[in-house]
Amino acid sequence: MTKKADRIDRLAELMQQTEVTSGASLWREAMRRLKSSKMAVIGVVIIAAFVVLAVIGPWIAPHAPTAQTWRDEVLANQGKFVGMRGENWFGLDHLGRDMFSRMLVGARQTLLVGVVSMLIGLVVGAVVGVVSGAAATLGGRPGQRLDTVIMRITDIMLSLPSLLLAVSIAAVMGQSLTTVMIAVGVVQIPIFARLLRGSMLAQGGADYVLAAKALGVRRKRIVLTQILPNSLSPVIVQATLSLATAIIEAAALSYLGLGNPDPAIPEWGVMLSQAQRFFDNEPMMAVYPAVGIIITALGFTLLGEAMREALDPKLRG
Repeated sequence: MTKKADRIDRLAELMQQTEVTSGASLWREAMRRLKSSKMAVIGVVIIAAFVVLAVIGPWIAPHAPTAQTWRDEVLANQGKFVGMRGENWFGLDHLGRDMFSRMLVGARQTLLVGVVSMLIGLVVGAVVGVVSGAAATLGGRPGQRLDTVIMRITDIMLSLPSLLLAVSIAAVMGQSLTTVMIAVGVVQIPIFARLLRGSMLAQGGADYVLAAKALGVRRKRIVLTQILPNSLSPVIVQATLSLATAIIEAAALSYLGLGNPDPAIPEWGVMLSQAQRFFDNEPMMAVYPAVGIIITALGFTLLGEAMREALDPKLRG
């Protein structure tokens, strides 16, 4: 079993060691702690700003992001790039396009890739995790064999470096934005699957499950109405953290040339890839998209870590 798999199992067990006291539910207590957490507030502010820019960016962009309006000016400068000025707040790129407008419009593409990738991993991983967890918890000996097969496959996927696995999938499927989303999503599947399965195993021995069995409740009903709803806390936390990972890995694939085949469409990873050829003359072309990726990933990471701390029973007070 890989170290990554061990960490996921420990997270699932930790998140389930919770007790409801003083009439306050776990989620109500977690929300109270999140509101008082500076890390959570900063994360929410960053995420909110990113989402707002991604939604309204195309409408507030001062110039068309694909228009080479100042191409002649850039060529006339013979390699000397135009920096920040009144009509171009972030300057111009190598083709005379407005960098500020491209950053605003590119935020939507970056958010789309991150969210869709995370959802692919979450949905497919949750299905695999539910099947494996239900088989291991209530399936008897045949179910345990099915659980073993599924978990060995997820262990193999977890043993591979995530970026290497994503690059391999993207290389096989071909260059496109859809390929990037699928490749990054597939990488997330074993994480969600193992996390949910571990959480369900932790819930499988709870008193309410034993009571349901004693009352003759059907196994499928126990899993869907009792075990699964009480096993989702660590998965929700992981989904927030996975958004940050998905954005970074999608940008990495775009940087390696496996993203959108049309370089004119702005996306932060593609912009970073284009900027590497001109880094000596104009490093700011790379700085803007790189900082955007870093800050956005930081926002999701801060919120995810704050949620994990808020749901940690050892830190409840």
